[in-house]
Amino acid sequence: MKNFITALSPSKAAMVVGISFITSVIIVTLIDDFLLANFVVPGDTEALARDIEANGRLFGFAIIGYLLVLVLDSIIGLALFVVIKPTNKNLALLTAVLRLLYAFTLIIGLFCMAIQIIDVYFYASIKLIGYIFFALHIFVLGYSVLKSGYIPKSLGILLIVASFTYIVFFVDLHLPETLMVIIMFTMLMAELSLSIWLMVKRNTLLKLFQK
Repeated sequence: MKNFITALSPSKAAMVVGISFITSVIIVTLIDDFLLANFVVPGDTEALARDIEANGRLFGFAIIGYLLVLVLDSIIGLALFVVIKPTNKNLALLTAVLRLLYAFTLIIGLFCMAIQIIDVYFYASIKLIGYIFFALHIFVLGYSVLKSGYIPKSLGILLIVASFTYIVFFVDLHLPETLMVIIMFTMLMAELSLSIWLMVKRNTLLKLFQK
């Protein structure tokens, strides 16, 4: 892990964040829309249990896909450390650690469910714990962006706003479907906007850090 971080320049780290995030979105979309629709929806573990029983092979493919996504999340966390470190090493470390905790929590949960150590109900609880780490990660990331001085503050504000939208996974707010779509879109656009900006401005970051 240390070698991975030291080998990354800021420009390469920016590309890693962008490519890894976009790849993870594509994989999740394929799983959710083509393998297991509404797979592991918080609060709907009974539906998941029925899906697993009826589609065991698809469930296996979904687990493999999600494990790959979580590996990409871990890579994103480490690459973000390189990008944010010039601003504040402690904030960069906290940002990375929170994302790694999210990924490792879900990896452990998926592995335990796959070998039937836990059931889908227990996994749903583990996933909620993972979402706590992830929401905190997005908040700290947004704050780090605001403090950076070289990343647009609008992206930091969007990330902080997005971090609070994760409350929908913990509290049954009975929100209208349209509002839920807006919330999910906000979650996606916050990270996607930062990823695209980092990819586009990667060479600018390299020149800035070399001064």
